[in-house]
Amino acid sequence: MVESSQTLVSPPVRDRSNLILLVLCSAAFMAMLDTFIVNVAFTAIGEGFPGSSLADLSWVLNAYTIVYAALLIPAGRLADRYGRKRGFLTGLALFTAASVACALAPSLWSLIGFRALQAAGAALLTPTSLGLLLTTLPVERRATAVKIWATSTSLAAAIGPIVGGALVQLSWQWVFLVNVPVGVAAMVAAGYVVPEIKDAAVGRIPDLLGALVLALGLGALALALVKGQEWGWFGVSTLIAFALAAAGFVMVVVRVLTHAAPIVDPGLLRVRTFFWANITALLFCTAFGAVLPSAVLRLETGAHYSALTTGLALAPGPLMVMVFAVVGQRLTRRGWPASHLVALGNALFALGAVLLAVSAGDEVDYLTRVLPGWMIIGVGVGFSLPSLLAAATVGLPPAHVSSGSGVVNTSRQLGYVFGVTMLVAILGTLSGATDEAVTGFTRAWWAIAAVALLSMFTALGITSARAKAIA
Repeated sequence: MVESSQTLVSPPVRDRSNLILLVLCSAAFMAMLDTFIVNVAFTAIGEGFPGSSLADLSWVLNAYTIVYAALLIPAGRLADRYGRKRGFLTGLALFTAASVACALAPSLWSLIGFRALQAAGAALLTPTSLGLLLTTLPVERRATAVKIWATSTSLAAAIGPIVGGALVQLSWQWVFLVNVPVGVAAMVAAGYVVPEIKDAAVGRIPDLLGALVLALGLGALALALVKGQEWGWFGVSTLIAFALAAAGFVMVVVRVLTHAAPIVDPGLLRVRTFFWANITALLFCTAFGAVLPSAVLRLETGAHYSALTTGLALAPGPLMVMVFAVVGQRLTRRGWPASHLVALGNALFALGAVLLAVSAGDEVDYLTRVLPGWMIIGVGVGFSLPSLLAAATVGLPPAHVSSGSGVVNTSRQLGYVFGVTMLVAILGTLSGATDEAVTGFTRAWWAIAAVALLSMFTALGITSARAKAIA
């Protein structure tokens, strides 16, 4: 008898990189979508709570933006210390539960409170999702993964009016309930496929007092910017809010320079790419934060489009984002520096805003006066944002990826606040197709183009070199 010999081969380890990427991007997409989706449901929410004033209703939007911007950096730093998967799942669970509570809210102010809880969950899951990408995926896939993550979040911002317009046809509660199945599925999948990551380098508990002061300072600044038009830019309440923000930021700087475990390592700001990417993100999102509501307002008040029709009319912009994010990735593989790609995107964004400005008129002709500029803006977003976020975070040391991404996303959120504030300050109460309204929109689009051009120049400071170790 001839004995056959067999070689025992261990079964291959299953590569879960794509599933991890899908789970983390879907959660980040959902959190960013909620920043914009409620805009088109604003009128319907007011009808659901009769007697609510416009000032009170504005907090349905403002509470989310303020809390989200204020908590991103502290949440990212705490996740670095206590575990990114734990932070991600906690944020996702809080966001999902708060979404249900928003839909069931019995009063306007309870809805506003639940919106703040939503924002707290989003502030925790956003930096941890990016931090997990940068620490669980193979090194050679990280830059591409970050660009996919960034594309998903920028796409969420762009299609918010479309999704919101469709859901409002059912009821405004569906704007919040749509988060529930996505959140539950992401929690189950993340618990199964995403590993826990803790950095031994982050040994000390972060400066919690500094985190609180930073949150209060950012909150005060956002409050002053959002309410400045209503209170008056030199009103007592506005000046107090600005003073509190300034005092808070001074205290944070002192604690960052003196505390043994500051919430933001000062070494991060010595990384040239990280520094200039944050400046660019702030300016770019200021332009984007202004141009999206300006397009919505122009179509709804000038052309008298419904919320759903407006969302569909804006759909070609997000389509350009998806297409040219892929084109940008191919250009990167061919050796294009991130700085040049981001600068090109911002230049195209500015060109699109200029087209909107020069073609503005009493008659809102969508095909000739809105669509061309809007599509070029979409091309610019597709080129800029994915490469911008990838350049800012991929080279950071592992111990700082969540907190670093928190800083970048805070810059983005503050940009959105600045953009809306700039738009409101320029437009005032003007709407419709009157001569004054056309002048207001034209000025707004020229201002947006100017900010995008400034962002083009700051993008040139971004380099592709990896960050050195932070002492």
